[in-house]
Amino acid sequence: MTPLTAMGAAPAIFLSAKSTAPTVFLAAAGAAVTPESTQQAIGYPSLFVLVLIGALVPVVPTGALVSSAAVVAFHQTAPFSLLLVFVVGSFAAFLGDVALYWLGRRGMGSKNGSRWLEAIRVRAPEDRLAQAQEKLDDHGVAVLVLSRLVPAGRIPVMLACLLAKMPLRTFARGDIPACLAWAATYQVIGILGGSLFDEPWEGVVAAVVLTLAISAGPGVWRRVRRTAPR
Repeated sequence: MTPLTAMGAAPAIFLSAKSTAPTVFLAAAGAAVTPESTQQAIGYPSLFVLVLIGALVPVVPTGALVSSAAVVAFHQTAPFSLLLVFVVGSFAAFLGDVALYWLGRRGMGSKNGSRWLEAIRVRAPEDRLAQAQEKLDDHGVAVLVLSRLVPAGRIPVMLACLLAKMPLRTFARGDIPACLAWAATYQVIGILGGSLFDEPWEGVVAAVVLTLAISAGPGVWRRVRRTAPR
């Protein structure tokens, strides 16, 4: 117990002599809650929800979320913090991928289509889709692992799987190692960022900048190639 905690606990002990039993229990419970445990209670559910939403709405940089959470977990003293970030991030990504694929299959089977399928099509340029279809023909579901690791590679490969009418169960089996590899990669980025700085927020900023740069890199390179004189 730190001196400040002891100072805060002393009045509670003094008042407990005139308090009811529930009041004493609440005071003890409040003193036992640490900032780190509060961060964990809020952080892991938030990470799960945000990564899940990011997988369903392909505009949220979910890699940056996992890297940032890994930075915070790196600076925590609680055991298994980094393992929990890995499990929560990979599981949320897997559920989001499977849900988006399921919605895409429903969209392809309906007359009016689906806004989810349209969102997938919009973010899958024709050249990237053609490459994804070629890789899918050559390597099968193994290409899902690479699609998760290559920036902007997930959606074209998912659309290629939809056009190939890949069963949901087959897609899910291939997506499991893909999400595990993805979570591990971005967690390593976060750990590196956390190890370089003493303050967690500095590591978070570094991890976010690095992951955003990695995500934007291929798009910038394609624009430079298109605009370059030949």
